Amino acid sequence: ADWTVNGAGRQVAGGRGEAVGLKLAFAGGLNDHPLRECGDIVKIDWGRLYLAAPADPATVLRYQKAEILRGSFCRDGSIDGCDDLLDPMTTLLFNWPVCAASHDFGRVGADPETLRLAVACDDIFAIEFLNEKLVDYWRKDGESFAAMLGRAFADYPGIERRAAEFDDRLLADCRKLGGENYAVLCAGAYRQAVAAHKLAADRRGRALFFSKENHSNGCIATVDITYPSAPLFLLAQPTLLKGMLLPILDYAETRRWKFPFAPHDLGTYPLANGQVYGGGERDELDQMPVEECGNLLLLAAALVKFADELEFARRYYPTLKQWADYLNEKGYDPENQLCTDDFAGHLAHNTNLSLKAILALAAFAQLAGRLGEDAAAVAVYRQSAETFAAHWRRDAWAGDHYKLAFDREDSWSQKYNLVWDRLLELELFPAEVAETELAWYRVRQERYGLPLDNRKSYTKLDWIIWSATLTGRDEDFQALLQPVARWLAETPSRVPLTDWYDTLDGRQVGFQARSVVGGVFIKLLADAAMRLKWRAGLAE
Repeated sequence: ADWTVNGAGRQVAGGRGEAVGLKLAFAGGLNDHPLRECGDIVKIDWGRLYLAAPADPATVLRYQKAEILRGSFCRDGSIDGCDDLLDPMTTLLFNWPVCAASHDFGRVGADPETLRLAVACDDIFAIEFLNEKLVDYWRKDGESFAAMLGRAFADYPGIERRAAEFDDRLLADCRKLGGENYAVLCAGAYRQAVAAHKLAADRRGRALFFSKENHSNGCIATVDITYPSAPLFLLAQPTLLKGMLLPILDYAETRRWKFPFAPHDLGTYPLANGQVYGGGERDELDQMPVEECGNLLLLAAALVKFADELEFARRYYPTLKQWADYLNEKGYDPENQLCTDDFAGHLAHNTNLSLKAILALAAFAQLAGRLGEDAAAVAVYRQSAETFAAHWRRDAWAGDHYKLAFDREDSWSQKYNLVWDRLLELELFPAEVAETELAWYRVRQERYGLPLDNRKSYTKLDWIIWSATLTGRDEDFQALLQPVARWLAETPSRVPLTDWYDTLDGRQVGFQARSVVGGVFIKLLADAAMRLKWRAGLAE
């Protein structure tokens, strides 16, 4: 029952029931209020936990104190004689109630006998978005929780088969393009990237996919969390990426968002009621104006290019244009501000952030062209991007690589944002820019990977794989992947996959269980034939 409350002192209640051919045991907090609590390392404090099994006479389910159930089972293998603990004043601290199941398999011969159980949580409401409580997406057509459980049991063999087929297909493609080490990395990243989201439906039935910034600040729908995670979803299910962008774009069009640049987040999970990071809705303090404008323009253009989401782009075109105009004015030489790597602090004249703005302008021009906007007006953004790209090559040049900041001569950084020039086929930068950077990176790796820049020895897992993809050459990709594979095997930090670690000792610096690891699938997304293959699979 502690899975449904935030603290051992909370009162809980539970019992048993039946529904749709199932036996159920359930537990939950007493007098709970859905979507009341928010934060990062905060447990859910509402909803009901269910243990479900087929309605078989040989299966017994109970809700009772753990010591009573375990004692009975140890004595005679049965929990059948244990009465349910229905006292609503029970607290976890003194009683520790649990849901339990026992099953008598009878005499088992050469053929195996099986029992399938399900553990499920009914959180009642999924997300609060702009002060409206949203339900889980599966509930959008009114299906009850009991009916969903019954359907899950009935559909399980087919789901299991399709899941195995998906695993085999995805890992085979990873091995084909990146080798066994890459497949291992992607296997570790896939479930985490998806699970760090909540899929909800609004009153129109739209799929809204909200990320949670795990093990960080608990923000919900953070734009620069969506950006690195996007390659997986662009490849495997673009509808989910659209579901990440819709809430941000809707919020940006409200009167509450008064700035000419894009928001950073929508609040603190699970309350998506307005930005809380930095200056929030109050002022420009610690905002990420160039970062988030660039992210949203690049991702919107990617949805148009890879998934033909023309109506989506047309609906939000005025807002996207506003952000393109902002980047046209402010993006080339960014003022002192944060970027997605905010743990590194503020930085003025950030060349990698400048790259994002330049590429986002060209991406917006590409998007506008697909929408049939006035050619002369579209050309303005493309021309700006081309002019800025030429200036960038001159201003960021350090003689044999490109600088961290325009005004820092003895500096360098990963230019992971440059990967969008290849992905979107923008053709702003000649191939030698990426080749020069990769040559520099390859001789500056530490035992466990390439540092983020010259200031510290830490790195970001997602950005290493993006940087490794810049040239499209397998030898460059493998050169940067190999230390990452060593880190996976040797890191002393045994936590859900971290994306921020030290390249010298392999220890986690911060962050874990975050959706950004979806970015490691960029190797697959960058391959045109692979994109077509997955798109054809979606169409089927």
